[in-house]
Amino acid sequence: MPDRSFLNWPFFENRHRELAEQLDAWCAKNLPVAHDDVDAACRELVVKLGKDGWLKPTALDTDNPGPLDVRALCITRETLARHDGLADFAFAMQGLGTGALSLFGTPEQQRWLAKTRAGKAISAFALSEPRSGSDVANMEMAATRDGDDYVLSGEKTWISNGGIADLYIVFARTGEAPGAKGLSAFIVPADTNGIAIAERLEVIAPHPLARLSFDNIRVPASALIGRPGDGFRIAMSVLDVFRSTVGAAALGFARRALDESIKRVAERKLFGAAMAELQMVQGHIADMALDVDAAALLVYRAAWTKDMGAARVTREAAMAKLFATDKAQEVIDKAVQLHGGDGVRKGHIIESLYREIRALRIYEGASDVQKVVIARQVMGAA
Repeated sequence: MPDRSFLNWPFFENRHRELAEQLDAWCAKNLPVAHDDVDAACRELVVKLGKDGWLKPTALDTDNPGPLDVRALCITRETLARHDGLADFAFAMQGLGTGALSLFGTPEQQRWLAKTRAGKAISAFALSEPRSGSDVANMEMAATRDGDDYVLSGEKTWISNGGIADLYIVFARTGEAPGAKGLSAFIVPADTNGIAIAERLEVIAPHPLARLSFDNIRVPASALIGRPGDGFRIAMSVLDVFRSTVGAAALGFARRALDESIKRVAERKLFGAAMAELQMVQGHIADMALDVDAAALLVYRAAWTKDMGAARVTREAAMAKLFATDKAQEVIDKAVQLHGGDGVRKGHIIESLYREIRALRIYEGASDVQKVVIARQVMGAA
């Protein structure tokens, strides 16, 4: 039984505790799914999660408008990640992909949200480019106004759900000013003429990823989210909300690694006694538990702060994402060591966690970038 004592922390309300309990029971019955065909698996997961109501936290409820519940997003990602990394991915991308619409969309644009919350449409966040990943302000993709339309041309890469999404939120340079002040955000349906999958990207923990080309595609001016030049602010605001949830997913992976390791050392015999009796092993377990709790405190502090009405949680979210992902990597590495050969055996849960965790230290702001963000926030406040 995983440790749930953290749910008694003052960060949470009863609805969050009920969410954690109910979702954990659902996961035990429905996860993991087969990963043989990753595209099909993600589609199946979105449908399942939507049908059973678990995608509701990912986007604004247009019938009952209110802010996104970041604690619910984090609890859901942590719980799903503990059971199946691909399920966490499917959930997370529904939120990240529609975040700009939830935060800045018009009522007409937000009509997409009912579909994504119900699992009837898959969304994607198209920000990164071949020559501008962490350096968003260096974006090259262009959007040119042409009468009542915008014409978009360029490439996006490392796009999660690339190739299976029904809509893309695409960021492009509209040129109102140099650098970050000249970017805008657009809704681009996946069936728009001129969008092509230039390359499918294979990674160590299989997810639907692609490099996409946009060959002078045409979208109406009504596809613009916010105002021209708002793109960078929109992107950073979305990441401000969802960056904490990356830390929550890492926390889920780390908790599973800790749970599996506790079970392993209790059952495995070494030198005539259970591994758990060895002080070196106890030291590893203590370090893992400490890192898990410290990560949880940072993740849920950031989520709680945002839910309490903070306009931005750039510092808190960056700290949560950096610490939780880096420490989850260390926790899982210790789990590999405690499992010995089984820890690197293909198909073993620990081997799967070892592959899953690495990307979280890169996407939505690499660890090194988070250090820059934190330093600027701290020095700016001083």
